[in-house]
Amino acid sequence: MKRVFSGVQPTGNIHIGNYLGALKQFVELQEDGDCIYCIVDMHSITLPQDPKELKTSILDVAALYMAIGLDPNKCTIFIQSDVSGHAELAWILMCNSYTGELSRMTQFKQKSKDEASAPAGLFTYPVLMAADILLYDTDIVPVGNDQKQHIELTRDIAQRINNTYGETFVVPDGRFLKEGARIMALDDPTVKMSKSSKNIHSRISLLDSPNKIKKSIMRSTTDSEGSIRFDASEKPGISNLLTIYSAFSGRRIEDLETEYSSAGYGAFKKDLVDVVCEELLPIQERFHEIRPSQELLNALKDGAERAENIAEKTMKRVKMRFGLGL
Repeated sequence: MKRVFSGVQPTGNIHIGNYLGALKQFVELQEDGDCIYCIVDMHSITLPQDPKELKTSILDVAALYMAIGLDPNKCTIFIQSDVSGHAELAWILMCNSYTGELSRMTQFKQKSKDEASAPAGLFTYPVLMAADILLYDTDIVPVGNDQKQHIELTRDIAQRINNTYGETFVVPDGRFLKEGARIMALDDPTVKMSKSSKNIHSRISLLDSPNKIKKSIMRSTTDSEGSIRFDASEKPGISNLLTIYSAFSGRRIEDLETEYSSAGYGAFKKDLVDVVCEELLPIQERFHEIRPSQELLNALKDGAERAENIAEKTMKRVKMRFGLGL
């Protein structure tokens, strides 16, 4: 059984781009893989966070994991900082990484471009991400296409250490999302949907109310042509809405184009509101049931214990290779 690892940061509400692009895949993989899913809270502090809000967000993400269908009896769910091996291995990997390769990371360039001086953690967090993956002898990492560079760095570090110190790490493969799962911002369909956007109507979060969902979809950017057809380059707005409709309903985009060939954007958007709300309602109901429960805390505690057992074995092997400790 292949070992699968992935994680989500507890900053901001998880939106439908995260859900359709990654989290639904997490649920599918738990049926056939040995899956480990983490709330990567240590990654979130590369930028300043309010401690109380962060604590709340950690539990929110954990509850959403379970609300979308992740089953603690089928997969391991835990909080990153509860397993010390992440930080310990990150330091070892950092000592085997180079400033040149880290300075070329696209996301660091984007996040630090307006800063005179960026936090060191923002520069080195790709190494922590590599530690997250390598700590569990991961075979497969399900991620978006924007994470390809991070997977390549993880593979490079693992191979570098294996070549220098002997077989130490499993070299993981990325499982990258199909282009159809790429959900764009509702206000600007040329960029990815993001939880960091200042415009709350650029995205739909999993816990948004029906009224908020309706406002966001009805305000979404389209074009002046008026025809409902998929053309990502010429009609990015309506193409994005068709992608969302198809992903939530399970219907082919071609069939939706035929059904709405004589309809206007308004009618199409109203139907899309109903489709999205219908899909999110059971997730929201399950979330509100799980979030205040002991079931959630027990799942995280059990998950941390299982993760710790795997991490300890890896760290014992790593320390032996590097000559650390007794």
